Amino acid sequence: MMLNAALLVTTLLAIIMKVQAATLPIRILTHNIRYAADPPATGEKPWSTRKQLILNELHYNTLHNPEAFICLQEVLNEQIVDIMAGLGDEWAYIGVGRDDGKTEGEYSPVIYRKAIWELVTWKTVWLNEDGAVGKKGWDAGSVRIVTIGTFKHMTSKKEIVAMSTHFDNAGAISRRESAKIIEGIAADIASPASNFSSTGLPFFLAGDLNSEITDDAYMMLNNASSLLQDTKEQAKWLYGDENTYTAFDDVDKSLIDFIFVGPRGEGDWSVEGYSVLPNRFEDGVYASDHRAVVVDGVLEV
Repeated sequence: MMLNAALLVTTLLAIIMKVQAATLPIRILTHNIRYAADPPATGEKPWSTRKQLILNELHYNTLHNPEAFICLQEVLNEQIVDIMAGLGDEWAYIGVGRDDGKTEGEYSPVIYRKAIWELVTWKTVWLNEDGAVGKKGWDAGSVRIVTIGTFKHMTSKKEIVAMSTHFDNAGAISRRESAKIIEGIAADIASPASNFSSTGLPFFLAGDLNSEITDDAYMMLNNASSLLQDTKEQAKWLYGDENTYTAFDDVDKSLIDFIFVGPRGEGDWSVEGYSVLPNRFEDGVYASDHRAVVVDGVLEV
């Protein structure tokens, strides 16, 4: 009887370990941190004041989530230097300045832990008619990009594609056409024998779309025929505010920052939680004119 009991315990432990090993928890944080404006806008503190607030947010929300990805927008070169120095050497990033493909203009970086994720390949895609570096597309007021990285989990060997983007605020056509480009990229990622994988890969898209949920760009990315799906719709738990943009006065509010996962309907992802974090506390200082969005997902391996 004792032998049978011991065997039962061993079997149960093996089953538990197998179940645990079959899933990979991943936290995704996306935040438009507001570029280092000089001079700052009304109600805005300079980057020298705001940067520690952003670093505190990033540290705290990834402290016990080793598989976390951080996706940022509106990051100037001086800001990515400050952020990477503040996060420490365990972290690395992919991304370039959108104006010249090097250091000029805003980055939309993906930041990851080097000991957890192996960077397989990465690239920046310019969101314009022909993908030309530093070119504005359609009716856009600014140059727009998406940063794309393929990562392999060191332990499980599971591969995933991460994307960070920032759509145009001025051009509705640009946002719509950018969404079409993203859809094409997502189809390539999910397809067997694609540029990304011989089997197709799970992916996520994080960023500031400058598109509310009634806007064409969001609806294109989140409709039933799209490969992407808004994590807020899937999450078992919702926490925090509704709106992600607040300006520096908490008056002009909107929901324009999102995290999508895909491919839709494939069963790779289970979204446990979705939250919108505060961007101002009792000190009255806005860390950014946007709030961060944090999603806890579980990926099958």
